[in-house]
Amino acid sequence: MPLIRISMRRGHPASHPAAIVDGVYRALRATFEVPENDLFAVVHQHEAEEFVFDANYFGFQRSDRLVIIQITVANTRGVTQKKALYAAIAANLQREPGLKPDDIFINLVEVKREDWSFGGGIAQYVA
Repeated sequence: MPLIRISMRRGHPASHPAAIVDGVYRALRATFEVPENDLFAVVHQHEAEEFVFDANYFGFQRSDRLVIIQITVANTRGVTQKKALYAAIAANLQREPGLKPDDIFINLVEVKREDWSFGGGIAQYVA
């Protein structure tokens, strides 16, 4: 059960956020074995002064099209799967909506299985 949070500057076409969500979800399905329909995503769009980043940190050439993707997942995947996820997200988002790799920032947040409640006030993974 990943929870996807996407942050970007405001002003993109309506199809842009949807394409990003789709690309991230397809990458999760392919690399993290996320089941069909297990899609929960929130897109945050910010004014330029609310979206602050270093354009050259780690030697990248980031633009105002930067997208920050934070995915909360259960801590059950290894380094190989994580690297595959990052590569798949980058490849998907290069195709649609046409982001350059330097404008794709990904952060995984790992939590324990008991840290999820999908509804009803119940910890479904440990019930």
